[in-house]
Amino acid sequence: MKKRTLVLGAVVVLAAAGIVAATRGGWWPGGAVAQAPGGGPRPIAVETTKAVKKAVPLRVEALGTVTPIASVAIKARLETVITEVHFRDGAEVKQGDLLFTLDGRQIEAEIKRVEAVINGALAQLQQAERDVQRYTELVAKNATTVVTLNNAQTQVNLSRALAESNSATLENLKVQLDYTKIRAPIPGRISAANVKVGNFVRPSDTGPLATIIQMAPVYVTFMVPQRTLPGVRQAHAAESAEVEAIIPGDSKNARGQVTMIENTVDSATGMVAIRATMPNEDELLWPGTLVTAQLTLRTDQAVTVPSAAIQVSQTGNFVFVVTDNVATVRPVKVARTVGHETVIESGLEGGETVVTDGQLLLTNGTRVAPRERKAGS
Repeated sequence: MKKRTLVLGAVVVLAAAGIVAATRGGWWPGGAVAQAPGGGPRPIAVETTKAVKKAVPLRVEALGTVTPIASVAIKARLETVITEVHFRDGAEVKQGDLLFTLDGRQIEAEIKRVEAVINGALAQLQQAERDVQRYTELVAKNATTVVTLNNAQTQVNLSRALAESNSATLENLKVQLDYTKIRAPIPGRISAANVKVGNFVRPSDTGPLATIIQMAPVYVTFMVPQRTLPGVRQAHAAESAEVEAIIPGDSKNARGQVTMIENTVDSATGMVAIRATMPNEDELLWPGTLVTAQLTLRTDQAVTVPSAAIQVSQTGNFVFVVTDNVATVRPVKVARTVGHETVIESGLEGGETVVTDGQLLLTNGTRVAPRERKAGS
């Protein structure tokens, strides 16, 4: 019993000695931080940067779709056979370029027949007009009857009508012959040809021969919440509603202007459709592509800090502001985030030094050893 008491007492003495040594060494939690050689707390190394007041865009971001302004399905207007295809699949075509040639020999033969009928009718017309002239002279001399003159005049009218009727038929045949040359109605990029030389085509075919899609300009259509509608309308009226389309997998972005705001808000989703027109002269935007549309409503002067400087507590957002190498807590109100920067609505005036890395080791009033934040970090 006496030995057990002596052992317990030795353990208590050793534990007390350890606590004293730990406290003096600076790693016991009650010491908070390591001790500097002079006896004071050692400054915490942190990265800092300046809060900057500058022009910051107010943007709305949404998922958008690239849609063509014009898309034309090429179809045949005659029942005939394709004799030539004049384009490469997927090639860029200009308005008026020849795309397909159809067999027009039957129409050409019909044109020759009608021209012959017209020539015959014109010859009959000339003969009938000479008869009218001759019978008119004879009637004046009472050498023939008026009935004969009237019959000659009727023949003139019949010959003229026959010539004019066949002239109209000839014009129609020439139009049909022109249909054998299928040309591009709009500029753009053409799809693969769905038919080749030798295929028989007709107007009633359901599928097109090919499709042309206009590539420049194009539309980017996206949806925004109705709460942003007043700002969008104001920017649209001021012609300052710029849209930047971010293309997946491409380092370049496309820019354009809002040209249409849908006239109704979707009552089921509370969203409104916006359409921007993009010049797309370099064909960055491909119809059907999903893009990230960033709509800039206006540009304001505001204080910004790197988003890494913003800390969150139960009472709200805050930053550590460094003054004379001492970090103090400064509550802030965040307006929005633009890229890797956070726009501050209130709490900072600009020019303050804020901590961007090392906040986990800080409390209000901690001494720090600041170093400049590395570029790009």
